[in-house]
Amino acid sequence: MNTQRLYQAKQFNLSGLKGISDATLEMHFKLYEGYVKETNRLLEITDELNRVESKTDEQNVIYSEVRRRLGFEFNGMVLHEYYFDNLMKNGTGEPEKNSRFYHSAVDTFGSFEAWKGDFTRVGKMRGIGWAICFQDPLNGSLVNEWITLHEIGNLAGNRPILVMDVWEHAFLLDYKPAERPKYIEAFFSNINWQMVNDRIGEPVMIRGKSAQ
Repeated sequence: MNTQRLYQAKQFNLSGLKGISDATLEMHFKLYEGYVKETNRLLEITDELNRVESKTDEQNVIYSEVRRRLGFEFNGMVLHEYYFDNLMKNGTGEPEKNSRFYHSAVDTFGSFEAWKGDFTRVGKMRGIGWAICFQDPLNGSLVNEWITLHEIGNLAGNRPILVMDVWEHAFLLDYKPAERPKYIEAFFSNINWQMVNDRIGEPVMIRGKSAQ
């Protein structure tokens, strides 16, 4: 396999977050590293299967299932990187009012408070998954969406701007399952708004016209 295709687990210095313990982070980092490992393993398997000239029915079945599994493992790896990257120690709790993200939230939802309320409601939905604020690159608007198994529910072509892991492993050492709202509150107190702001892009279209 081409070693350029192999992924390396990133390191994140997040010790000392508010309301999210170092024990939770340590467990979470190991889980993330597992997604990196499995992504590389599945890429190696597909490369090996592609080198086999005679494709039997059994090989085709294996190939199909490996390809389907790759979406789960790869997105699990990438979404965790977005999640860890948009956290920081000593977070401010809210973005600056002159920031691009703040203006995007106001333009889309009418106010930052309305955006936050919607994002929080998505995060409180029953089930396991992710709450993600996407930006539509076409018109610059924001939408908060629920993602289930990493690869199911992603809005094609949209940019992940803020990613919150709401699988129970993200908070179960610190909070009871019914205390997810407390975890969401802790998450907001640790957001790296500069990172979130840097993810905002210029829209391609403005009011139906191409952006210059």
